[in-house]
Amino acid sequence: PLLPRRTRGRIMGNLCCVEHEPAGRPAAQSTQQPAQLDVQITDYQPALPAVRKPAQPAVQSTHKQAQTAGTPGFSPHDSLSGVCSDLWDLDENRLRPGQDYAINLQGGTKSYRQVDKAKDPLFSWVKPEVFQRPTFKTFVALLDNYESETGVAEEVTPEEVRENWRFIDAIISTKVMKCAHQYLVSKGKSSSDEKQFKKQLYDLWFKLYRRTRESRVLDSSGFEHVFVGETRGGTDVLGFHNWIQFYLQEKAGNVDYQGYILGTKHEEGAHSHLITIQFKWNREVKPIGSTFIGTSPEFEVALYTVCFLCSESATTDLRIAEYEVVITCHRHGVDKLGTSYPKAFTRH
Repeated sequence: PLLPRRTRGRIMGNLCCVEHEPAGRPAAQSTQQPAQLDVQITDYQPALPAVRKPAQPAVQSTHKQAQTAGTPGFSPHDSLSGVCSDLWDLDENRLRPGQDYAINLQGGTKSYRQVDKAKDPLFSWVKPEVFQRPTFKTFVALLDNYESETGVAEEVTPEEVRENWRFIDAIISTKVMKCAHQYLVSKGKSSSDEKQFKKQLYDLWFKLYRRTRESRVLDSSGFEHVFVGETRGGTDVLGFHNWIQFYLQEKAGNVDYQGYILGTKHEEGAHSHLITIQFKWNREVKPIGSTFIGTSPEFEVALYTVCFLCSESATTDLRIAEYEVVITCHRHGVDKLGTSYPKAFTRH
């Protein structure tokens, strides 16, 4: 059976004993103090200009040629790679592998095989205290607000609206989201007014829409699809691209990790922050799914928002830190976020 709606008590119980679209106003401002960035809101500058903008143009050009020659088929978007690398560098809440969590990749499989190559969970452990951080805590509070099956109308309660706004308030004060805001303003994609930007984020991530063509009900949203996951017809898992949701569902016994996808395992192995895997969710198989590991909720929201609003195509090659990443953003209709997820670049 599908996981019943609103199971916060059971999930938070597991969490405590760990050793893997409507308008509204925020009920309360986050207690997290806003981080200050020494840049002008209307004139975005990379957070690390010495790294992103070498003083010698010729050196920069040579560097690009070397990257292209070394990675056939990979063409990173210069501007978006720059700002997304800044988002990565500013992610103070990103977890440290081996210190804040540990994963066990185990065996590799193919998307078409659907053979379980992992007898143990993906997550060996995650420090419980990380979920007390404001952006993590407000994020987790949203995960039980949805019906997983598409075609079933979502019912948004006043308390759920307040929870949505609490999350927006928590992430808006982080360095990561301030950097994303500044970049979007510089590109003419967002208002410099913070209230308007928060409303834009709310509509993009939480405004409901119809995902199922045969149905007239509002059954989905960008947040639900990307971060929570959906099901269709009792056979398919849709979305579900977030490690926190994966970990909590695995602890609750609703997720069965079946191995990483062969040909996509990052050279860092258990220390990688980006993996492609196969798993079952309530007995329904996700043959292949990619997710960041250990990144903060604000980083993922900022990254996908920037790519959705600024990229000219559905897929964008990005060089983020040491990772060669392909970010996919599909629109649902004209202005709705249908899905967004990362994948490590591979020539195969």
